[in-house]
Amino acid sequence: MDILRETWPWWVGGPLIGLTVPLVYLYGAKKWGISSTLRHMCAATIPAGLEYFRYDWKARGAWQLLMSVGIAIGAFIATTWLASADPVLPISAETWAALSEIGLADREGLVPGSIFSFEGLMTPTGFLLIVGGGFLVGFGARYANGCTSGHAISGLSNLQLSSLTAVIGFFVGGLIVTHLVLPWVF
Repeated sequence: MDILRETWPWWVGGPLIGLTVPLVYLYGAKKWGISSTLRHMCAATIPAGLEYFRYDWKARGAWQLLMSVGIAIGAFIATTWLASADPVLPISAETWAALSEIGLADREGLVPGSIFSFEGLMTPTGFLLIVGGGFLVGFGARYANGCTSGHAISGLSNLQLSSLTAVIGFFVGGLIVTHLVLPWVF
C-alpha cells in the first residue's frame, strides 16, 4: 500500500490519462471534459424552465455525471486512505522566498490555509480569489466551450485548432495572473 502513497512518475500517469480519451470515444462521447457537467446537473435537478437547461441531459450528459461521481469518490479515497504527509513535489527555497514576499508564508497542506479556508474566505483577498476566481474560471470554461482537461486532453488529441488556441490562452492567462495579478492582490 505504500507504493500507492508515493508520487507516480509521469510515464505512468500520462499514459493513464491518455487512455481515457479512446475509452470515452468507445463509449460514444465526442467530447471529454468536466466543465459542462454543472449544466447537466442543473438540467437534471432544477425545474426552472430556463431554455439553457431544456435539453435531453440523459442522452448528452449522463456519462459525465457518472464521471463526476467517480472523481469525487477517487478524491475521497486519495485524501482519506492514500494521503501522505510528504508534499507532492518539494518546493524550492527560491519559490518559498518569492511566495513569502507576496504574503503566502503558510506551508501546511496543498494550498495556503490563510486564503483557502472558511476563515480566509471572509477576508477581502480570500473572497476575491475564491469567489471571484471561481466565477471567472467557470465563466471562462463555458465561454471557451470547455475547460483545461477537455481542451488539453480531448481537443488536442483530435488536433482541433480551437483547443490549441484555448490551451495557449490558459497558459498565458496563468502566467499573467501569477506574475502580475497575485503580487498586486497581496
